[in-house]
Amino acid sequence: MPTSSSRSQLGDLERAVMERLWAATGDEALTVREVHGALAADRDIAYTTVMTVMDRLARKELVTQERDGRAYRYRARESRASLTAGLMRDTLVDFAEHDRSTALVAFVEDASAEDVAALRRALAALDE
Repeated sequence: MPTSSSRSQLGDLERAVMERLWAATGDEALTVREVHGALAADRDIAYTTVMTVMDRLARKELVTQERDGRAYRYRARESRASLTAGLMRDTLVDFAEHDRSTALVAFVEDASAEDVAALRRALAALDE
């Protein structure tokens, strides 16, 4: 399971790679070449840079890395929603109990109507 420090320290390129892995069909694992091809459509980026970033994500335990012949295939270890929830939990752990409540209230006050509705549905589901 990824650590809180590995979750919170994603750079822009790491996030772009994770987005591509999350967009993969089903449980499909992608090669560096496939991710590089997708990213290179929008930016000038070297294959070796993508390879380094994907290796770093594997060391951070954010992706799985499996051998496929001479190459590796990668897939996200957890969903985008799970990673986001982990980031939120990691952030709240750093606060004292009173401060946690204050932070949650501040978050909800700034949330959109759609986000508040989603939170209400999630809380109602917990009560069922």
